[in-house]
Amino acid sequence: MTGFPRSSSGRTAADIALEAAGYAGTILLDRFSQSKRVKVKGRGNVVTETDIEVETAVKKILQKEYPRISVLAEESGGDLSNDGWLWIIDPLDGTRNFASNIPHFATVIALAYKGEVQLGITHDPIRNETFHALRGQGAFLNGQSISVSQEDRLAEGILGLDLSYDDQGGANSLDIIKSIWPGMQTARIFGSAALGLAYLAAGRLHVFFHHKLEPWDQASGLLIVEEAGGMITDRRGQRAGLESDGIIAASPNAHAEFTELIKQSAWRGENNSGN
Repeated sequence: MTGFPRSSSGRTAADIALEAAGYAGTILLDRFSQSKRVKVKGRGNVVTETDIEVETAVKKILQKEYPRISVLAEESGGDLSNDGWLWIIDPLDGTRNFASNIPHFATVIALAYKGEVQLGITHDPIRNETFHALRGQGAFLNGQSISVSQEDRLAEGILGLDLSYDDQGGANSLDIIKSIWPGMQTARIFGSAALGLAYLAAGRLHVFFHHKLEPWDQASGLLIVEEAGGMITDRRGQRAGLESDGIIAASPNAHAEFTELIKQSAWRGENNSGN
């Protein structure tokens, strides 16, 4: 990679994406206290008018500055191209929380080049927390450097996860907690994988895992975790990417302990031939 593409206004990609995330947050805060019209996309998977409103607003900002860069977004779709630059957007990660008036959700904006995320932002408007990372430049929370927890023993840590839209995947995830308990302090189910990964990067969690995420769910987290010194892999232990089937994120030592503890689990064995 030779550097980020030039925007129409001459500002940096990070500045433009942070502005777009902040604008998304303004809309989300305004709509959060209002009544919501909810449509069901699948079991446990819902969408609101706000998802679409935020996505449209973010795309407008990004496409004005970068008219030649394609966009992949949760609600309007697009292609996961590995040919060049690509914006990836999840306007509202945690829609079920938002629709249920639970104040835990975020907007995800990422910029990838040939399948590798180079810029990632996860913005939580409720807490006014913006997690972001630039490849090779570190990870940050509201401009301050962050890193994964230095506590390497899972017995002293918090395990984070989210349940899948897939019933068996969710059941297998819960079985992991049962198999490890009481070998960790506690477990947390968040309802926003983007914030789960951001919390892991900020040292608030010691391990975070998920059965299966879409590219827009994990795009920013992939980079934020790595830039915070963490390790993020698929269920087979290979470095995670935008198309990974299942993820495990942790500090390197905690990752090794966790994967060893669950090596015989049904979750680890899903789509996992021979490992």
